[in-house]
Amino acid sequence: MKFINITTRNQLPFFALSINDAIAQDNEIRLIDLFVNSLKLADFGFTFDFVVNGRPAYHPSDLLKLFIYGYLNRIHSSRTLEKECKHNIEPVWLLKGFGS
Repeated sequence: MKFINITTRNQLPFFALSINDAIAQDNEIRLIDLFVNSLKLADFGFTFDFVVNGRPAYHPSDLLKLFIYGYLNRIHSSRTLEKECKHNIEPVWLLKGFGS
C-alpha cells in the first residue's frame, strides 16, 4: 500500500509561499483591511496619545481589524481571539505577522 511521503517539520519547503500568497484575493480579511485602512479613526474617537512606559501598544487600527474579524467569525472571547492569532493564518496576515 502506498502512502503520501511527508517532509519533516524541521525542513523548509523548497517553494515557500509568502503569507500574502497563502490568502486568497477574495478572502474577507482583505476587505476588513481595506475598510479599516480607509477610515479616519480619530473622527471616531480613537486616541493615538500613549505614554511610552513598558511594552509598546498595538495600533488602534490593528485592534479594530481583529475585533471585526472576531465578530464576523463569531469569536467573542479575547482569549479565543488570541488562540486564533496563533493558529490561523488569516489573523496573522491581518496583523502583518505573528507579533510577540
